[in-house]
Amino acid sequence: MTSGPTYTVGLMLSLCRYPFSYIHVNLREGQHKLPDYLVKNRYGQVPALRDGQTYYVQSAAILEHLAESLGKFDGKSAFEKHRIREWLFWQWDKLALPIFRLRARARGFRQFGDEVRNMYDTEAKAALSVLEHELGKNEWILGKRPTIADVGCFAVIRYLAEANIDLSPYPNVLAWKKRFEALPGFGTPEQILPMESRLL
Repeated sequence: MTSGPTYTVGLMLSLCRYPFSYIHVNLREGQHKLPDYLVKNRYGQVPALRDGQTYYVQSAAILEHLAESLGKFDGKSAFEKHRIREWLFWQWDKLALPIFRLRARARGFRQFGDEVRNMYDTEAKAALSVLEHELGKNEWILGKRPTIADVGCFAVIRYLAEANIDLSPYPNVLAWKKRFEALPGFGTPEQILPMESRLL
């Protein structure tokens, strides 16, 4: 099972055509909680990105670091950068949380009853409605070009089917998803993140 946050970072690197080594961390075996990994990521989560001698953690923060350092998918002004950050915060608070919880339940990582499942389903669909409204105004979340706000949101939307959520009631989101998948450098989790380590 590919980590959604890890796919977020791998997708960004792939879209930027930036080669990278990948070390697979087995979550089922608890490798993300071992002492040698906690040195890299104090939170005991994936991903952790090493750039030079520094480790960066939390996928939204990593997206900002990569956008700035690689000069791609970033905001063109301080105001646009602020808007992007708003979307990244919203994405993890309102979009990713219910979808990833539902996905984890379906894959056997989490256990909770139907009442909680229905709550997450309602929250996910409310977030999709927000995205549907915004994408009715423009082709991309912030306007005429994709940014890391699109990268972050797409990396969650990609897992809707695994969360048993139908995207067809959201035609603007569906059209945006197809545009995103046509971007140069796009790849699926299976294409970008193998289940074994890959070193350059």
